[in-house]
Amino acid sequence: MKVSLFYLLALISFSFYSASAQELKGKIPSTSPGQRIEQDFGLGTISVKYYRPNTKGRKIFGGIEPYGTVWRTGANNATVITLTDTIAVEGHTVAPGAYSLFSIPGPDEWTIIFNKNTSQWGAYSYDEKQDLLRFKVKPVKLAARIETLTIQFADVHQEDGVLQILWENTGINLRLRTDINKRIMANIQEAMKGDKKPYYMSAIWYYNHGLDLNQALAWMQEADKAQPAAFNVKYWLARLQLKTGDKKSAITSANEGLKLALAENSQEYVRMNKEILHDAAIN
Repeated sequence: MKVSLFYLLALISFSFYSASAQELKGKIPSTSPGQRIEQDFGLGTISVKYYRPNTKGRKIFGGIEPYGTVWRTGANNATVITLTDTIAVEGHTVAPGAYSLFSIPGPDEWTIIFNKNTSQWGAYSYDEKQDLLRFKVKPVKLAARIETLTIQFADVHQEDGVLQILWENTGINLRLRTDINKRIMANIQEAMKGDKKPYYMSAIWYYNHGLDLNQALAWMQEADKAQPAAFNVKYWLARLQLKTGDKKSAITSANEGLKLALAENSQEYVRMNKEILHDAAIN
């Protein structure tokens, strides 16, 4: 009877376990949720895959993440940054590829590490011999406390930007740079040999980078011939004419652009063409 009772209890326990297991559908959310961010940058993209721990009222740096110790810059798997084009990080050239992003926090200085082994859980198997590069950065004190580790892109422009690591009251800013002007100019020259010439975008690139403004103006004039009713082209034509000293033509183009923008209810270009007219009047 005792044996029968034992097996009966075992059967009941197993049935309860099986029923409970069946009731659990889907995965259990991680205490440190994963996130993947991606940013178009220059002629390529930068992506970061990481896991986001929370402070939960704990002291982080100098606490659960000791100073002077290699940190995975996240939780769970090591944080991985992937580049599709060559960039500079704090002045250090990094070729396209995927890298683990480790760090060594300190009260006054951090070491940032790009490591070639991207298949790591935490920093337990971290091997310094696999480092691509190391460099030092200064942490900044944040005014507001960040509960959840946040890695994000900020101040992103055509050729530069910042990758930020923010947690607790500490911020790390990694300056990013890409040197694409020579390649863009080569692409423009090659494209100008074809049937569909990129007059508009090429002229804007030249203007924004302080290149040959007369060439930029000539290209925008060609764009205007091809699209005489385009208010955006009229605006840029006026801007280039004003920049090269042709105030009279700039006023004419801006007035035409203003009229076209009003007809299309493009308030942005209405405002910008009015700005051209204002600048032409005071210069």
